Amino acid sequence: MKLSGHKKKILLSALGYFSSVAILLSFLYWFLKNEGFSESNFLIAGLLVLLLAAGWGYILSSHLLAPKAELDANLSQLSSEILHELNIPLSTIKANAAMLKKRLQGEEKALKRLERIEASSDRLERLYEELVYSIKKEIHPIEKEPVALQKLLGERIETFESFGRNRFDMDVTELTVNVDRIGFEKMIDNLLLNAMKYSDKTSRIEIKLERTLLTIRDEGIGMDEAELLKVYERYYQSDSGKEGKGIGLALVKAYCDAENIGIQISSEKGRGTTVMLALERVHV
Repeated sequence: MKLSGHKKKILLSALGYFSSVAILLSFLYWFLKNEGFSESNFLIAGLLVLLLAAGWGYILSSHLLAPKAELDANLSQLSSEILHELNIPLSTIKANAAMLKKRLQGEEKALKRLERIEASSDRLERLYEELVYSIKKEIHPIEKEPVALQKLLGERIETFESFGRNRFDMDVTELTVNVDRIGFEKMIDNLLLNAMKYSDKTSRIEIKLERTLLTIRDEGIGMDEAELLKVYERYYQSDSGKEGKGIGLALVKAYCDAENIGIQISSEKGRGTTVMLALERVHV
């Protein structure tokens, strides 16, 4: 069996380690036999064993962790190159759509088609940003940044109102939170999509901020106590007839736990659901 270069290094390191241990044990046996089994001699022997273990532990761990560091570096470089190549056509589409919009003033049919192209490119840009975020999150910790809650919620609501479904009533004052911005947006999006998915399209969705407590309330189908107990389980859906994979609230809970955002859900069958987010720990 042919061993790779890395496996050979590990094997040689292991053999060297065990050889060193054998030599050290022989020396300790000779030392203790000739110098006597006193407390001080035991301490000297223990210190020698500890130093040897620490030294070889460092060598072995370096060999084991080196490939992972190299793999992360290669993945980071490859991801950067791919994302750069994706960004070029996306930027080209958006720039040309803006130019065409100026030239097609007065041509309603053409402008409507162009608006659909712009909406699709905006969605593609959003997916691009989420892809960048997901890759970076796997390789490096995501830096937190100050986010104006009122502005962020307004932008997300505007996006969902374009679906032509529910009416959103927002009562949110100025509040800045220090969070992972894209992760926070995805969490809010999941909550708003859930509120829409389990509500009649003519019903309203209320978003309200009281001090640092953000609530999202819908008038949908609601849940009973048994369903509430399972609501954070991955792949669980209170209504199996609805579209989706049932992982939205599991992701929301994971994000909130990671960001120290308290989350509580109250619901009543046939009366709707309220999600409460305690933002005092991320409030700037």
